[in-house]
Amino acid sequence: MSKLIDISLDRWDASGSAAQQAAALQALEDGQVVLLPRLGFSLQPEEHALLNGAVGSASSAKNISWEPSRGVRGHGDACDAALLAALMQRYAQHTQRLLAGLLPGYVPHLQQGKGSFRPVEIAGRITSWRKDDTRLHVDSFPSSPTQGRRILRVFSNIHPRGAPRVWKLGAPFEQVAQHFLPLAKRPQPVLAALLHRLRITKSRRTAYDHYMLQLHDAMKADLAYQAQVEQYTHAFAPGQTWIVFSDAVSHAALRGQHALEQTWLLPVRAMAAPHKSPLAILERQLQRPLA
Repeated sequence: MSKLIDISLDRWDASGSAAQQAAALQALEDGQVVLLPRLGFSLQPEEHALLNGAVGSASSAKNISWEPSRGVRGHGDACDAALLAALMQRYAQHTQRLLAGLLPGYVPHLQQGKGSFRPVEIAGRITSWRKDDTRLHVDSFPSSPTQGRRILRVFSNIHPRGAPRVWKLGAPFEQVAQHFLPLAKRPQPVLAALLHRLRITKSRRTAYDHYMLQLHDAMKADLAYQAQVEQYTHAFAPGQTWIVFSDAVSHAALRGQHALEQTWLLPVRAMAAPHKSPLAILERQLQRPLA
């Protein structure tokens, strides 16, 4: 199976044809990346100043995050927080319109997550192995348990000077789980309750969240696996947008700078094929409910 499929939309508010909607839905739930090669996100004239390097150098964070209820975080003191917030809010609105036109069955069930602006060059960035996104991984949020919900993410490369954002794509989720689940520790409900009580996590971790974090960490820690697993590299050009269920697609970001991302959470019951979700796959392999 191909790792990516192309869908030719060039407007954020366009309604995909019935064939495009069906193709996008099946591709995403099958663990592919939906690429929109003609869909770019245009900046307002005043927003180009955010790409001049000042934001990245002013912040040690690889991502500047935004949430409607909390505003912008991680931007440092040397940039315009209001300008960043306006940019990221506008991007979130654009992604919502895109999903409404391409995945209309999901829209009534989507819950808005964080958005992020990624101003820092990935290649050569020094970080811990757990935070090293150049290593193949599936997404799981340590402080924001999804409790089984899918992580649907929309990305756009907004680099002003033509640099691609290079990703590596790895094995299907079922194979990842078969490889790493036998090594996973069992969850500790008492620890999950304590983390929530101490507000280290925003909600209580379920057994599902526990195992997804175990997979995330085990993948990144296993350098032999990183070198030997089947993998495919793709360069997303500036002016392109892509959509992915990042909780199921093994991925790594190898290099690139200046990208926008918006996360949406989807209950498993809203999928066309819930049995393809990471939750269902883990429950089948472990033979017990997890959420």
